[in-house]
Amino acid sequence: LGRLVAGGLLAEERQGRHRYVRLADARVAQLVEDLAAQVAPPGKAVRPRNLRESSAGSAMARGRTCYDHLAGRLGIAVTDALTDRGLLQQETGFALTDAGLAWFAASGIGLGRRGRRPLARACLDWTERRPHLAGVAGAALCRHALDAGWCVRIGSERAVKVTAAGERALFDLLGVEARALR
Repeated sequence: LGRLVAGGLLAEERQGRHRYVRLADARVAQLVEDLAAQVAPPGKAVRPRNLRESSAGSAMARGRTCYDHLAGRLGIAVTDALTDRGLLQQETGFALTDAGLAWFAASGIGLGRRGRRPLARACLDWTERRPHLAGVAGAALCRHALDAGWCVRIGSERAVKVTAAGERALFDLLGVEARALR
């Protein structure tokens, strides 16, 4: 642990005689997530032991938050729609286009930028094995979807379900078909 703290991968906090460590920042979290995606070959997934585990796994694959942005089939569908409409380009990494910046503003989704966090970046989805939108734009879109009632949290704190209002909004704004969200 000492070497990881010294190398800047972990941050250490002391409280009395106890020492707590955590990932240093979002950059390190992304590194760990990228490494984790390489661990298990796609065909070697662990099978659920019961109906509850199976239902929870299905809900997480359908839609969830990944840190502070949308993931699962929901995150992929939104990312694909943004790309298909020319709002997000993926050729040399993720970047919002000028039309994308205008779309976020017109949709009432603020992109308040503070710090060094990138505006848009790719995050590899562990269920879909494709990148979804992360960064400031991904977090703002997720926050807006939850605040506007497009999505609600279900079961665990990470799983989300698209509401009827969310299906309409995502279709109206991005052309995302409801069947892609179920």
